[in-house]
Amino acid sequence: MGRYIIRRMLQFIPVFFVTTFMIFLMVYAMPGDPIRALAGDRQMSASTLEALRERYNLNDPFVVQYGKYMKGIFGFLWLDGDLGTDFRGQPVTEKLAAKLPITIRLALMAFGFEVVIGILAGILAGVRQKGFVDNLVLVSTLVVIAIPIFVLGFIAQYMLGVRFGIMPISYNARDPLFSLLMPSLVLGSVSLAYIARLTRTSLVENLRGDYVRTATSKGLSRRRVVGIHTLRNSMIPVVTFLAIDLGALMGGAIITETIFNVPGIGREIYDSVTHQENAVVVGIVTFMVIVYMLANLVVDVLYAVLDPRIRYD
Repeated sequence: MGRYIIRRMLQFIPVFFVTTFMIFLMVYAMPGDPIRALAGDRQMSASTLEALRERYNLNDPFVVQYGKYMKGIFGFLWLDGDLGTDFRGQPVTEKLAAKLPITIRLALMAFGFEVVIGILAGILAGVRQKGFVDNLVLVSTLVVIAIPIFVLGFIAQYMLGVRFGIMPISYNARDPLFSLLMPSLVLGSVSLAYIARLTRTSLVENLRGDYVRTATSKGLSRRRVVGIHTLRNSMIPVVTFLAIDLGALMGGAIITETIFNVPGIGREIYDSVTHQENAVVVGIVTFMVIVYMLANLVVDVLYAVLDPRIRYD
């Protein structure tokens, strides 16, 4: 197991370099002058513009800018560097420290809804094939998948917030958990639908396996066959999806946090793109890449727990 983890960590190195390079390239290739955007309608002297461009390395070639940025990234990984600063001099790490806990809370709540409701709905649909519950799950999840996330957000705001007044329509710092309930439901709704369908499909497929018929012929109860033997194997593709979705939740929070005015890193990315704060966008997205890779490593290790046939040499 230890050798496998080391190999996986070594594989992360080229992935990390390629992803950070592509992020840096795409963000800094955006048209416009961020220094002039910072000034807004005010006029800046040529000397001030030049000094600011020099301060933030905007006059350097792209490769030099990327090299300086990666130097700060490696320092950040060793806890003695930074992820850059915005054009007002505030370090990106400070923005992360202030915004990240809110996004983590939102993502974990959405993740909890996905795991509990999605897997439960998939199990009920799988064990009751072609019944009312199965048809209800298939139709309702298809409807949710077909509707864009921003439309779901506005529908939830109107129905749950305006029409019935069950939940607040935007984030409230005085009651953060309750005000994050609606955004987390919206954020996790599409993934919840996919998990329900994936769990149902995997469970149905495994219920047709030879080992299920063998366990049933030995006199084991239906609950034991499904709950212990079949469900454990059925969870492997679901866990894979959940690992990928954990990173997607952080990225998908950009839309959800903007709709519900949640001051997390998703909203920070949106505001930074609007104001051409390139260093903030690259720094936050790079951090999300690191989290995404670590989540995938954890899931790879969990495979051996779910399926004893999987061994890591």
